[in-house]
Amino acid sequence: MKRNLLTFVTQLFLALAVSLGFASAWAADEAPDAFVKRISNETLDAVRSDKAIKGGDINKIMQLVDNKLMQHVNFRRMTALATGPGWRKATPEQQQRLQDEFKILLIRTYSGALTQINDQVIEVKPLRGAVDDKNLVVQTEVRGKGEPIQLDYRLEKTPGEGAGWKIFDLNVLGIWLVENYRSQFSKEINAGGMDGLIKSLSERNRSNAKKT
Repeated sequence: MKRNLLTFVTQLFLALAVSLGFASAWAADEAPDAFVKRISNETLDAVRSDKAIKGGDINKIMQLVDNKLMQHVNFRRMTALATGPGWRKATPEQQQRLQDEFKILLIRTYSGALTQINDQVIEVKPLRGAVDDKNLVVQTEVRGKGEPIQLDYRLEKTPGEGAGWKIFDLNVLGIWLVENYRSQFSKEINAGGMDGLIKSLSERNRSNAKKT
């Protein structure tokens, strides 16, 4: 049961690609909880109205993620945290290959769950901590049929050009995405080093591609 919920809400995170592309003008000055509430509602509305995504069009989903989502996610930090100490020992080429394979893995693994978005609504809980904190967690609940689903976003505030909030982790029912993958990646690195992890992810991605 928890695995199914993790699948759904992780894809909801990926589905932010649909709405985050509209967020750049707001993000720099927007409060973190208001940011999450707005983009969550925009995401649900956009997904419900997009027949291609509802139909599971993996190419359109990947295009949206590349063009819209990645500029609002610190995916390098997310990948580094998931990789653990091995990240610092990896070459720049290995780091880039790992980011690429990890992104494809997330998109392909969870793309089918978009078809499950129907009557869900997002409730953003009162913000803990100060709004001027540079790193904080915004807690939400996904409400629909059945029990509410805990979905928390870990955000960082970035300065300079493109300033605003960036997502680098999320928590589903007490399970942080980064921590969940860190245990898997650690086993792969211990068995075959960084190249072994990259090879394993690449093989999983090729296998997933054959199923779509």
